[in-house]
Amino acid sequence: MSNNSTSSFAFVILPKFSGMTISALVEPLRIANYCSGEDLYRWQYLSVEGGHIPSCSGMSVATEMLQSLENDPDTVIICGGWNAARYDKPELLKWLRLMARKGVTLGSAETGAYVLARAGLLSGHQATIHWHCKQALEESYPDIHLTEQLYHYDQKRMTCAGGTSGLDMMLKHIEQHHSRALALEVADQLLHAPLRSSDRAQLESAENLQAPIPLVLQQAIRIMEEHIEDPIKIPELTGRVGISQRKLERLFNRYFNCSAVAFYRIVRLQQARVLLTQTDMSVLDICIACGFTSSSYFSKSYTALFGVRPRDHRTDWPDSEASPSWPGLSTSTSHAARRYVEDMLPVSPA
Repeated sequence: MSNNSTSSFAFVILPKFSGMTISALVEPLRIANYCSGEDLYRWQYLSVEGGHIPSCSGMSVATEMLQSLENDPDTVIICGGWNAARYDKPELLKWLRLMARKGVTLGSAETGAYVLARAGLLSGHQATIHWHCKQALEESYPDIHLTEQLYHYDQKRMTCAGGTSGLDMMLKHIEQHHSRALALEVADQLLHAPLRSSDRAQLESAENLQAPIPLVLQQAIRIMEEHIEDPIKIPELTGRVGISQRKLERLFNRYFNCSAVAFYRIVRLQQARVLLTQTDMSVLDICIACGFTSSSYFSKSYTALFGVRPRDHRTDWPDSEASPSWPGLSTSTSHAARRYVEDMLPVSPA
C-alpha cells in the first residue's frame, strides 16, 4: 500500500518512562522521512503535566500539555512508565475517550496499556503489554484479551510490549501505510533485520538464557509458576517431572542454594510483589492469590525477602527503588533470581 500523505503521531509520556521504548517508537518514523525524502510522519510529545518528564534512567523529554494540540493526531500512543498501573489522571482518561470518539487510533507501549484499560478503551480488544505486567493487568481487567506477542494491531488499537518491540510495531505501520520496501530500508538503517512479525513471542530466548539449568529443574520451576494460588506439594511436583524428591532437592541446592520449598515460596512472593505494585487488590486478596493461608506469615515472609512490609512497599513504590528488580514470573532462573535466593533472610518453612 502506498500513501504519501503525512501521518501524525502524539506520544503521551508518563513519568519514569523508558528511554529505549520511546526511541524505538520515534526513530523508525524519523528514518522513514529520511529514506523517502518526504514528510511521511510528524510527531509531538504530550503529557498531563507539561514540561520536562523524567525517564527511569534520568533523561527527560520536553512535552506540551494535552490541551495544546491544535489538530487531532491520527494516532496517540501512551508511553508507560514504572508506575503506569497507578497513574490515574482523570483529565488524561477523558481526553483519550474523546480521541476514541473522534476515530483516532489509540496505542500503548510497555506499561501504557494500563492507562488505556483504565479508560475502558481496551475492553473487548486484543492487546499486549510487557510480559512482567501481563498477569497483574489480567487480574484487574479480565475483559481484555491479552496476548504474549511483541505487538498487536486490533482495529483502531495498536499495542506493543516495549523495548525493541516498538521498532517492530512501527515498521509494520510503515509497511502497511507505505511499502514493505521502505520498511526494510528503515530496518536496515536501524540494523534491525529481519522484520519480526506480530505473532512473535516476547520470551523466545528464555530457553537459551536458562541453558545452564537442567531441563527437569526448568520444568519443576515452570510448574511452580503455574500453581501460585493453589501450590502443589513437592511430592506431587516430583511425580510430575519424573524424578525423586531427593534428586529434586539436590538440584535446587546445587543451582539455587536452597530447598524446593524455599524457592517455591520466593516465586509466590515475587508474584505478590507484582500484584502489590501493579494492581489495586487488597493485601489480603494478594495473600490468598499467592497461595498463603496466613496473612501474618505472608507479611513476615514478604518482609524477610524484600526488606519492607507489603503495605509499605505498595505505598512507597516506585520511589523507594532506584530501579525495578526481578519483576516476577518467567525469570525464575535468571541471575537476579539466584541473587534473591542467595541473599534472602531465613524464613521458617511454609
